[in-house]
Amino acid sequence: MMHRMNKRNALQLIVACAAWSGVVSQITACSDSTPKFTAIDLTGADYARDFALKDHNGQLRTLKDFQGKIVMMFFGYTQCPDVCPTSMTEMVAIRKLLGKDADKVQCLFVTIDPERDKPAMLKDYMAAFDPSFLALVPAPEQLAALAKDYKVYYKKVEGPTPTSYTMDHTAGSYVYDTKGKLRLFTRYGTQPELTAADLRILLQQAG
Repeated sequence: MMHRMNKRNALQLIVACAAWSGVVSQITACSDSTPKFTAIDLTGADYARDFALKDHNGQLRTLKDFQGKIVMMFFGYTQCPDVCPTSMTEMVAIRKLLGKDADKVQCLFVTIDPERDKPAMLKDYMAAFDPSFLALVPAPEQLAALAKDYKVYYKKVEGPTPTSYTMDHTAGSYVYDTKGKLRLFTRYGTQPELTAADLRILLQQAG
């Protein structure tokens, strides 16, 4: 049997629908406010939380040294034929795209080849891209533990002579927010414009 709706029931239904509509709107609003990163979102990750490494000037560095800045951290080596110089060039482009906020981004290059990458060489390598970039130099005995903590793959590939070897390695950059929290992993080859947009989101969240 069909139930006939009186005015009171109709009014109650309208109120209920309006209330539900408000809840849906709130849910939608919350959903829309969730950041949509191009990079892999690592927020809350329980690894790669910090480091203690000397830079190419011999100064011991940790994430606390860069509080208030976004940190982009890349693992590579100076004699890398393509991936590393391309990634460094992209970091330069990202900072240019950020304009006045460029100084709020610190780029770090961690060598996976401390055997050949000496501090003076790394200093020159950084200056060739951007004098503000810093190279970090793990001692050979530190490298394996550091790579494990950061889930970074690297492997020495022998060349025709003992000093002409290459290094296979993970390509991509870790991104920390202004509070030193790991937030993103940017894939190698991501367009600088997309990564710059991700960094703008992090800067907006920092207020």
